[in-house]
Amino acid sequence: MKIITVEEHFESAKVTAGINKATGKSAVPQLSAEMTNYMQTKLPSPEIMQDYTKDRVAFMDKYDIDMQIMSYGNSQAQNLDSKDAIPLSRLANDELAKAVASNPTRFAAMATLPVGDPEAAAAELKRAVMELGFKGLMLKGNYQGKFFDNPYFFPIFQMASDLDVPVYFHPSFVPPVITDHYYASDNWSDLVTGILGTAGFGWHLDVGVQVMRMIISGIFDKLPNLKIVSGHWGELIPMFLERLDQELIPYTNLKRSFSDYYRSNVYVTPSGILTEPQLKFLLDEVGEEHLIYSIDYPYETPETSRSFLDTTVLTQAQRELFAHGNAERIYKV
Repeated sequence: MKIITVEEHFESAKVTAGINKATGKSAVPQLSAEMTNYMQTKLPSPEIMQDYTKDRVAFMDKYDIDMQIMSYGNSQAQNLDSKDAIPLSRLANDELAKAVASNPTRFAAMATLPVGDPEAAAAELKRAVMELGFKGLMLKGNYQGKFFDNPYFFPIFQMASDLDVPVYFHPSFVPPVITDHYYASDNWSDLVTGILGTAGFGWHLDVGVQVMRMIISGIFDKLPNLKIVSGHWGELIPMFLERLDQELIPYTNLKRSFSDYYRSNVYVTPSGILTEPQLKFLLDEVGEEHLIYSIDYPYETPETSRSFLDTTVLTQAQRELFAHGNAERIYKV
């Protein structure tokens, strides 16, 4: 069975150096000492993030992964000031294109964009797709407190729709005020607060809200061809499709129900959370044609990367769609 994974991360030493030079600091925000130490033990090394010839291919071969669709990890230029983000995003995409060109049957790519200048971002997306052969784009978190449903960012989504490439919404660090309000307590350590506010829960809630806001904004009435991909089993939103229909829709100007937009325009991946209950639930909620496989390499390297597919309750036809068929259709690989 062919396997394609679509949320697999890469970083370039040149881009990281460019970010550090432009800003005088890392792309990762300042964290507590406990959280910094935790991240250093949890996160893959820069060498692993930047590798596309040895460890990455060995991982793919070990778990029978035929292709990774790569995108940038935490060290990327999306949220920098436009004067820095525009050239560094271009460099990032050029560097990722070199990685894909080194092994084009095993790799494909999603663009990173300078979202602070939406017109420049749209132009860079067009270049990445038309000239570099990229298959989509990834947006991480939000930009200067603005969610992407803000009309300011519409040119990016217009271009994605025109090019018929999917937009992957990925978590990123939330503002400290949100972490402090929701996750801090005298009853536990700063480390627990940091984990709750990031990979434990907070990242997922934040990017789920992002997708929810996109739907409520009415963007899919304007761009019915636009496709969004949401990781980590949909970042909590699929649990509330019926609830949002019931409570929200009578008071909006949307033409259809919330769940109808979600099931039509959103595609869901596991991001390495390879768990049967969530798969069964999402199969019921969004259907077999809206599930796409992903591992979140190298942040996640589960030992069940292959066996999960082999042991699920999916039929063989559903398994083929999940493992590669839907990715081939949506990302055109």
